[in-house]
Amino acid sequence: MSKPVTIEDIANRVDSAMGNKPVDLVIRNVRLLNLFTGNVVPTDIAIVGQRIVAIGSGYKAKKEIDGKGRFAVPGFINAHVHVESSLLVPSEFQKIVLPRGTTTIVCDPHEMANVVGTDALKYFFEAARESKLDMFVQLPSCVPATAFETSGAVLNVEDLEPFFKEPLSFGLAEMMNVPGVLFKDPGVLAKIAATHNAGKGIDGHAPDVRGRALQALIACGVQNDHESFTAEEAAEKMANGMRVFIREGSVCKNLAAMVPLINARTASRFAFCTDDRKPHDIQTKGDVDNIVREAIALGVDVTDAYRIATLSGAEAYGFTDRGEIKPGALADIVLVNDLRACDVQMVVKRGQVVNDDMFPKVAPQTAIGLNSVHVKEVTAADFAVEGDGMDTPVIGLIKDQIVTDALYEDLPSDGRFVYADPTQDVLKLAVVERHKKTGNIAISFAKGFGIDDCAIASTHGHDSHNITVVGSSDEQMALAVNRIREIQGGFVVVHKGKVAASVSLPVAGLMTNDAEKLMPELHAFHRAIDLLKPAVHDPLLHLAFLPLCVIPKWKLTDKGLVELDIEGGKGLFFVEQKRPTFKPDAGLGRRVVDCAR
Repeated sequence: MSKPVTIEDIANRVDSAMGNKPVDLVIRNVRLLNLFTGNVVPTDIAIVGQRIVAIGSGYKAKKEIDGKGRFAVPGFINAHVHVESSLLVPSEFQKIVLPRGTTTIVCDPHEMANVVGTDALKYFFEAARESKLDMFVQLPSCVPATAFETSGAVLNVEDLEPFFKEPLSFGLAEMMNVPGVLFKDPGVLAKIAATHNAGKGIDGHAPDVRGRALQALIACGVQNDHESFTAEEAAEKMANGMRVFIREGSVCKNLAAMVPLINARTASRFAFCTDDRKPHDIQTKGDVDNIVREAIALGVDVTDAYRIATLSGAEAYGFTDRGEIKPGALADIVLVNDLRACDVQMVVKRGQVVNDDMFPKVAPQTAIGLNSVHVKEVTAADFAVEGDGMDTPVIGLIKDQIVTDALYEDLPSDGRFVYADPTQDVLKLAVVERHKKTGNIAISFAKGFGIDDCAIASTHGHDSHNITVVGSSDEQMALAVNRIREIQGGFVVVHKGKVAASVSLPVAGLMTNDAEKLMPELHAFHRAIDLLKPAVHDPLLHLAFLPLCVIPKWKLTDKGLVELDIEGGKGLFFVEQKRPTFKPDAGLGRRVVDCAR
């Protein structure tokens, strides 16, 4: 966080810019990309303290860096990210994104908040104050996301209001509960009103919200959206004044669909974000730098791509001190050999070259969120579903998206129980409540994973983060859940009746302080997943979004199978609750659900 500016600071900038005294640092011999003109200008960059004071040659300096003719661009801004999805606590997360050129993030800690409540906000604000990475924290709007699930905490407007005063507080995070807005839920509207009264902004989360529903959302003050997955949807949002954050995460990849909309006129209305991105993808492919690279490869103009990654993100949040390389801006500078390749060679953050020495050697121990998995030992019988298998509701995965299809399939049955059918690519799916010992275990089926003779379980289940498990047999599902219970959160894959790999995430069941231990465990886990030859890029990530019932169309929470229907005016409603018995109904030609038990 920047210190207050004094008269002496301003005077020093004047003297330094005028060349009357040496500057602290000069980065010589760079080719500066001008984001407004698209021109590339050979020059030097003069820095005093944390800020750029001049662009040009001839400045004397206490320290010099040879830019070696590399291109200089502003530090990248990740406009929307959940640090928890990196599996690393913030102090470790910064170590993998700062060297990639991401110098500013706007984060939403609603994952951890759904587990431990306001303690998560206190933790994230403290982490932000200590971070070398500029980390602005938004206040979670939906803890829980809906009343259709059991979370570890509930944050009402009274819980959020004190945090609006935090200097690094950046308004209300993604308003996921669109039905709550449109159907005028008093608690949801109170949070929106409080945010307006605090003079803060409101981020959006509006997949497939169009027409009058979109107009209503924008009228409430929602400023942006990162959930558009078609160009038509994004174009309608932009035409109505919304900024569109182009998401390229580990599972949700919307960049290709947005490319036709990007040009010099519209670039200022976009920003890049990762939303949810796993550490393996950050380390092997990159962070915002990866989005820049892919955008250019897909035909986006080079200047437009870098503008969206930097200045456009700054403008979206009202930053006036970053996103540009100019006098007065923070010295957040990225040097690349090749603009099209976005091959980051050096990063300067607030006038300091990013290297391992700038970070704490040992991550601080997290005192909150430990021992957060409260479930009894389960057996195969806990995952049994009664029925004849005919016309059974099945959630259909859609590759590279978190929206789902609503399907009905005929599944195997012995006359009493319904079973998974890997031959049809249908697995059993369950969500096990892990916060309040309710004993809730909701069960459905899912199609599209493309795996067999296995089970995968995780405590990353957006957004209440209960245990989500998918498997080909009840026995293997029980084994996976019991292993999650033993390690107090994380990921488990079971194959052929044995635990093949596990990843321990003891901090709220979401993160770890131990990056050195995490990466070998994660590599082993993904090797075990790869042996299953899944039909989707990362089954674990698809599994994580199957409980998120504010995303169309069918999702599963610990309370049952939920459908989101905005266009039909129904909002959220249960398709099934817990483990229903399916009964024939000749009149409907479908199954009706007996939710009485």
